[in-house]
Amino acid sequence: MNASRRNPDRPALLKTGALAAFSLLMFTPFLVMLLTSLKTPNEIFSSSFVLAPASPQWKNFAEALGRGEWQRYFFNSIFVTLVAVAVSLVINSTAGYAFARLSFKGRHLLFYVSLIGLMIPPQATMIPVFLILMRFPLAGGNDLLGVGGLGLVDSYWGLILPYVAGSFGVFLFRQYYLNFPRALDDAARIDGLGGGKTFFHVYLPLSGPVVATLVTLKATHSWNEYTWPLIITVSEKMRTVQLALTLFREEYQTQWHLLMAATTVIILPLTVLFAASQRYFVAGIATTGIKG
Repeated sequence: MNASRRNPDRPALLKTGALAAFSLLMFTPFLVMLLTSLKTPNEIFSSSFVLAPASPQWKNFAEALGRGEWQRYFFNSIFVTLVAVAVSLVINSTAGYAFARLSFKGRHLLFYVSLIGLMIPPQATMIPVFLILMRFPLAGGNDLLGVGGLGLVDSYWGLILPYVAGSFGVFLFRQYYLNFPRALDDAARIDGLGGGKTFFHVYLPLSGPVVATLVTLKATHSWNEYTWPLIITVSEKMRTVQLALTLFREEYQTQWHLLMAATTVIILPLTVLFAASQRYFVAGIATTGIKG
C-alpha cells in the first residue's frame, strides 16, 4: 500500500525536477547579464572566465544611466508602448468579436485574408510601410499628395502605427469569443442589446485572459523592437530605450559592463508586467486554442 502511494508521486517529482532544470537553464542568460553589469572591465576581458565579480560595481548603473537623456528614452518607449497596446486592443477585440459572433456576408473569407499577415515576415513590409508613412498626406510638411516633407518620419505616430493592428491579435480574440455559447447572444438580444452593446456589456467584461495575453505580447513586441525605430526615427529626442543601448558601443570596443547595466534596467518593466499578468496570460493562451 505504501508503494502504491509512492509510485504516483514519482512522475510528479520527475516532472517538477525537469521543469526546475529547464527554468534554471532559461534564467542563466539573465543571471549572466546581471553579474556582468556588476563587473569591472578587467574582469569582463579577463583571459579566464569570471562568473561573479569580486566586488560588485553598483556604480555601473549610475554611470550607464548618466549617459544620454534616459528620461526621454524611457518616456518615448513607455508612450509608444501604451498607445500601441491601447489602440490595438480596441481594433483587435472589435474585429475578433465581429468575426466570431456577427453574421455577415464574406465573414470567413475576410478572416482568412486577414490571416495572410501571419505568413508575411515583418522585414518584408518595413520598407513599404516606411514609404507610406513618409508620403502621408498633410503630415510633416507634406501636401495633400504626400509630397514636400517627411510625413510621419521621426514622429510618435510613425513609431506607433505599425504596432496598432495585427492578424495575431484578431485571431486571438476570435478564437476566444468562439468559445461562448450562442445562448449568451440570445439572452442579450432578449434584453434589448444590439451587437455593439452586447460586445461592451457582455463580452468585453469576460475578456480578461485574452486581454492580458495580447497586452503582454504587444507590449513586449513594441518595447523590445529595435529595427523599426532605427528606420523611422532620425533625431535623438525620438530614440527609444533599445536604440539608446548603442551609446555603449564604441568603434573598437563595447563597454559591456555599462551595456548590461542599462539592459538590466530596461527589462524590469516587462518583468513586472509578465509577473502581474502571468496567470491570465496562461489562461488566455490555453483558452484560445480550444476551438477552431
